[in-house]
Amino acid sequence: MRKTKNMSLDTVVTDFILLGLSHPRNLRTLLFLVFFCIYILTQLGNLLILLTVWADPKLHAHPMYILLGVLSFLDMWLSSVIVPRIILNFTPTSKAIPFGGCVAQLYAFHFLGSTQCFLYTLMAYDRYLAICQPLRYPVLMNGRLCTILVAGAWVAGSIHGSIQATLTFRLPYCGPNQVDYFVCDIPAVLRLACADTTVNELVTFVDIGVVAASCFMLILLSYANIVYAVLKIRTADGRRRAFSTCGSHLTIVTVYYVPCIFIYLRPGSKSPLDGAVAVFYTVVTPLLNPLIYTLRNQEVKSALKRITAGRMAASENR
Repeated sequence: MRKTKNMSLDTVVTDFILLGLSHPRNLRTLLFLVFFCIYILTQLGNLLILLTVWADPKLHAHPMYILLGVLSFLDMWLSSVIVPRIILNFTPTSKAIPFGGCVAQLYAFHFLGSTQCFLYTLMAYDRYLAICQPLRYPVLMNGRLCTILVAGAWVAGSIHGSIQATLTFRLPYCGPNQVDYFVCDIPAVLRLACADTTVNELVTFVDIGVVAASCFMLILLSYANIVYAVLKIRTADGRRRAFSTCGSHLTIVTVYYVPCIFIYLRPGSKSPLDGAVAVFYTVVTPLLNPLIYTLRNQEVKSALKRITAGRMAASENR
């Protein structure tokens, strides 16, 4: 339980200073280049998947690839909310962010992050239906239902982000204003509040930690059923294709959920590992999504070849 700080409430914080990731000063240039390259590759890789799904009729007619396109769109925005601020930390420019900018960043971070959380659960459910209920799959997961589920994930994510931003910034902030983190996130900002934060920590624990853990358990349950169904497939090629499709998804899900659970199921705690752990689901995961889904997915690779071949043929006919 946080106690009210003995500071004057007449002093109102108008901006915050993001301290960023701890790093040796002699590695500042190298880290700047690393995160800059990660950001560019993340944007280009996810844009490639998004355009591929949109341009290829065979992909954008399939619910799995509609979900993949939405995931790429989310990754592009999530990366844009987080990584530029990390890059800025490795430059000599000011690390200040206006109070309103901090509110917007926290809302966007949790809006996009929770939407992605729900989307991963939908993707696991989609794979469960495709492998465990193949004959009923076209009825159980069609384009209309997929659109409704995706819209529901966006709405739920927006509500979650609004709740968290409202609860966090309804508290008074009277100083200090240094956020010991690379982004305006709930645990780091709450440490600066000049009021009791018990309710906020409880809501964070339930609304983020428990929801994330529940989604993760649902995903694991889906894949337990998938593994059981795959083991019944008689042909080695069928088992290989099923495991390849699901293995890539499960890898990304693990990298995303485990750090979230580590951070948000420990209300009020602070660990020097928090920043490094958070990098996995805010920076690494958006980078890995296009790499894993493109390199391990035969349908996406085939679509890329068809699009490339079509472009080359069109150029030759001019």
